[in-house]
Amino acid sequence: MDHSGTVIRGCWVARPKQWEVDDELWAVIEPLLPKVERRMRHPGRKRHPDRLVFQGILFVLHTGIAWEHLPQELGFGSGMTCWRRLAEWTEADVWPRLHEVLLAKLRTANALDFSRAAVDGSHIRALKGVPRLDEAPSTGAGRAVNTT
Repeated sequence: MDHSGTVIRGCWVARPKQWEVDDELWAVIEPLLPKVERRMRHPGRKRHPDRLVFQGILFVLHTGIAWEHLPQELGFGSGMTCWRRLAEWTEADVWPRLHEVLLAKLRTANALDFSRAAVDGSHIRALKGVPRLDEAPSTGAGRAVNTT
């Protein structure tokens, strides 16, 4: 059992886990998730709640355990359910949109601190062969048509 927490005015208060999503954050995340309607004729098993699955994904990413070792006792659904939902949300571009929304909220709150930021060039596309702005574009004829 995890006994990490804080004592406030003589009372022990549990510190939230990194994978627990509070109501305020969930209000930002939920609208970005794709809505999946149940089939009417053959509905199948009811889908596990998105919020719990999201927390399961965060748990696996935070702890580094394998998907198949996700403890069922936590109520996040199976590791396979979390893995499939991660793939589904990745396909629906949820993560880049969530990143943009959260950055916008942080900018609005003036809560971004770039004093320890690093720029990584591996994420910037380098276009080879594109003329620089100071070079005049070629006005010569294009390549000849292949006659072979």
